Amino acid sequence: MRHDTASPRLDKALAYIDAHLDADLSLERLSRVAACSRFHFHRLFRARFGLSLHQYVRLCRLRRAGERLAFRRCSVLDIALDSGYRSPEAFARAFRQASGQTPSAFRRRPRWLPWHQHFHALFQLRSLSMPSRPIPFAVDIVDFPATPVALLEHRGDPALMGDSLRDFIAWRRENRLPPSAAATYNLLYEDPENCAPADYRFGLCAAFDGPIAANRQGVRAAQIPAGRCARLRHIGSDDALATVARRLYVEWLPASGETPRDFPLFLQRIRFYPDVAENEAVCDLFLPLQTPTPAPKIDSIPTFKQ
Repeated sequence: MRHDTASPRLDKALAYIDAHLDADLSLERLSRVAACSRFHFHRLFRARFGLSLHQYVRLCRLRRAGERLAFRRCSVLDIALDSGYRSPEAFARAFRQASGQTPSAFRRRPRWLPWHQHFHALFQLRSLSMPSRPIPFAVDIVDFPATPVALLEHRGDPALMGDSLRDFIAWRRENRLPPSAAATYNLLYEDPENCAPADYRFGLCAAFDGPIAANRQGVRAAQIPAGRCARLRHIGSDDALATVARRLYVEWLPASGETPRDFPLFLQRIRFYPDVAENEAVCDLFLPLQTPTPAPKIDSIPTFKQ
């Protein structure tokens, strides 16, 4: 069997793009990163991923721009310049072509369904770039402490999660609970691949121990219970989280001899996209486990002398 030398080079270029969206991402620069002739690199890229190099870079920058518009307070000018546009007008034209909304309109009220449809090609490409051979991962078992949280539950189509996230961020700002001051958790009640959109549920949490006044966002007090958990660190895009979780259930759990506890899979956000490059985002995935049943005590059997 012949060894595929192109795929690792292309994956290296993808990782470089994700980590350097603010930098020069010309064909010349990326072909050097991939150690591949510029005369062939762009053709290899399109042949494997179905997008040109220019299209991929543009999609990545516009997607990050949308995340910043929806969830951060960066100015439109700063977002435009960070996205490689020389003027807010050029950025606005490109953003409207991608989303159907101006940057200002998207910031006020994003239309998520056309947004996700436009970036479907990017999500498909990310799935193609996942390694064909599973990467070994390290799972450790920890005693997770009881953690009071402020909880906002998203219910309904996962594509509309952005609206719930905007509400939760607004509540955190109103209560001065930034991620630097209060740990961020997500409760993964449902698997979106095995759940009707209308039945989907997802928990947005921030560590908070205190009374929560009635609020327009619907945030309430809750608790992540204490207990044993399998912990796995994931570094990279959320696009790979479903695959990582599946491996935890399919590969690690049967071999471990452990039994899941009656609480959903959850994660703690450590480093956030778009504040860091997508391939540098970090989260810890927790699988709640039952406490092992102690082995029955067997009384010693008396011996008799004959």
